[in-house]
Amino acid sequence: MRLLGVDIPDNKKLAVALTYIYGIGPTLALSSLSATGVNPDKRAKELTPEEVARLQKFIDEKCEVEGELRQKIKQNIARLKDIGSYRGGRHSRRLPLRGQRTRRNTRTIRGNVRRTVGSGRRKVELK
Repeated sequence: MRLLGVDIPDNKKLAVALTYIYGIGPTLALSSLSATGVNPDKRAKELTPEEVARLQKFIDEKCEVEGELRQKIKQNIARLKDIGSYRGGRHSRRLPLRGQRTRRNTRTIRGNVRRTVGSGRRKVELK
């Protein structure tokens, strides 16, 4: 099943399946299902076309998801870089923004380059 341009898994419960849409987490999925009157324990393949239309309409009106959300986040980051803020500089250098220490952790963002005792040394040739 496709909803908002995203393939929703058929065999998962709706409360979990909706989280496959960028911008919808578990809480928003449950609140949108309760607002539209759809049972969250239903599987995605059991939805009627009427329920799909209600869900689609609710998410379009009330939530920012997928492309528009990604674009908004990108614009916010660009604004931070343009005004020259500290956070903008951290974004541009691909470093953690929120006060985490970088000496030991942040391997995922900085890359898995570990400096050990022997790194950078020339190999000693034996004669």
